[in-house]
Amino acid sequence: MQTTSGGGESRLELELALGEQINALVSATRALSERSAAHFHSHLQPAAFHIARWLYAFGPARPSEVAEAVGMDRSSTSTLIGKMRSLGLLDASPAPDDRRSIIVQLSAEGRERVAATLEERGKEFYARTRDWSTDDLARLVELLGRLTSER
Repeated sequence: MQTTSGGGESRLELELALGEQINALVSATRALSERSAAHFHSHLQPAAFHIARWLYAFGPARPSEVAEAVGMDRSSTSTLIGKMRSLGLLDASPAPDDRRSIIVQLSAEGRERVAATLEERGKEFYARTRDWSTDDLARLVELLGRLTSER
């Protein structure tokens, strides 16, 4: 049985429209991530910004922990960490419990670049929602929470 909404659309039509909007959201998010990564450092792959953002949020860690947290393989993470260190964005020190292992963290310049990039990202996001009511924002947060919750 196919039900219709108050606007006359069937459930199938609404589900298809939802899929289109989710695809548009994913595309817009990907494009914003690419711009953010370029803003962070133009000589690095976008994945480097994900590493930097994770370190900014969670602090120093072993490269293997960073790789797992951001969903990258260890070798790619290691390569990017090396490049980021050479650019002065990361500092490394021996792990206190295993001197063969290292702990990486953002350098002062790395922290400044992440903060500036997140500020730019926020401005772009705010520009898209500044005319929305707080009720609209609250409703979107609620609905996205329901959509993304694990059951």
